[in-house]
Amino acid sequence: MLKENNQDRKWTILESEYLIKRPWLTARKDHVLLPTGVENKEYYILEYPDWVNVIAITKDGRFLMERQYRHGIQLTCYEICAGVCEANETPLESIKRELHEETGYGGGNWTFWMSISANTSTTSNICHCFLATEVEPVGDRHPEATEDISIELLTLGEVRTLLLTDQIKQSLMAAPLWKYFAVNKLL
Repeated sequence: MLKENNQDRKWTILESEYLIKRPWLTARKDHVLLPTGVENKEYYILEYPDWVNVIAITKDGRFLMERQYRHGIQLTCYEICAGVCEANETPLESIKRELHEETGYGGGNWTFWMSISANTSTTSNICHCFLATEVEPVGDRHPEATEDISIELLTLGEVRTLLLTDQIKQSLMAAPLWKYFAVNKLL
């Protein structure tokens, strides 16, 4: 039987210290006490704002995909549209803004798809994933200066091939796509 209480094994924070606080990197060192009585004086957490992403499918059934260079792994990757959930926005407002800024697309039918974590043991945030169908061009793109993004409209078969050949490297983007293919029995 599945347990519903997700707080039953919670650790106690005895002391906390920020090691770095920058706009895109905040690292904290916690001194924690586990329910077992074990103490860990150096448990590190990376704090981020929540993230958002969307599987965007056009009116003609094409998947709106982005390609951009990712310096962490030094590869140019296929991705779905994603971004940061701004403090003054809901996750849905954030991803609609990101989709328009990065791709020039919008409109359509929006559904909450799933919430996931990049790493539940060391990161503090959640990624809110959405599915948007029947999106269409609604205006010019407005990417940030550091975003060098190309837009590609791919078929269902092309996206499936990307998944099956491990060409989508970002796990927070692969997970909602895998769910889409599983729920729709497309594998």
